[in-house]
Amino acid sequence: MKYNINRNRWVYMFLLNLLVITSASAQGSTLDFLRSTGKIYTVIAVIVILFIGIAIYLYRIDNKLTKLENQFKNE
Repeated sequence: MKYNINRNRWVYMFLLNLLVITSASAQGSTLDFLRSTGKIYTVIAVIVILFIGIAIYLYRIDNKLTKLENQFKNE
């Protein structure tokens, strides 16, 4: 069980780092333009949807791997 907790913590830290890097790399003028036209909310929504999709995908893979590991341990 401890192995899964460490793996989940790594996934959460990875996603948090991606979010910070993405937001830090945005240029000021581009960000101001998106804010003035109201498209920043669309960009944020797309980024959030992508992160949620990646998190769900990683969670499903983790569950499948855990089931396979348990199968091999029981055999």
